Amino acid sequence: MSTSVKKGKRQSESTNKKKEGFTAEEKAAMKARARELKANEDGESAVRASIAAMSPQDRAIAKRIHELIKAAAPDLVPKTWYGMPAYANKDGKVVCFFRNAGKFKERYAMLGFNDSANLDQGSMWPIAFALTKLTAADEAKIRALVKKAVG
Repeated sequence: MSTSVKKGKRQSESTNKKKEGFTAEEKAAMKARARELKANEDGESAVRASIAAMSPQDRAIAKRIHELIKAAAPDLVPKTWYGMPAYANKDGKVVCFFRNAGKFKERYAMLGFNDSANLDQGSMWPIAFALTKLTAADEAKIRALVKKAVG
C-alpha cells in the first residue's frame, strides 16, 4: 500500500468513528474538582450549597444522608468532591460520597465508598448503593456501613 492510500484509509476510519471523550457532565465535574482544590471554602458550607443545587428528590435524600453520616461518624469532615457531597477522614481522604441522580443524568442517586473505607469483607464487597428513596431500614444500614467504614 502506498502512503496516500494508508492516509486516506485512516482519514475515512476516523470520520466514521463516533467522537469519543468526556460528556458535558463529566467535564463539569472535573471543573468543579479543580475549583475545590483552589478554593479555601468551608467544607460544611460547600456541601450544603451542593445539596441546595440538587433536584427536590435528590436534595431530600442528600440532606438525610448528610445528617446520617454526621451522626454516625462525627470525625469525618464534610467537603465537596467533584461537586458532590463527600466525607473525608483525618488524612483528607474521601471515605464516602453522595452522587445525585441528576449529576450524570442517571435514574438513581448513589451512596459510594472509596478505598479508604474499611468495608473489606472477604475477596469481594459492595462499595456503592443505588438510592431512590430512604426507608428506616435503609437509614439503619447506612449508619452501620458508615460506622464500619471509619472503624
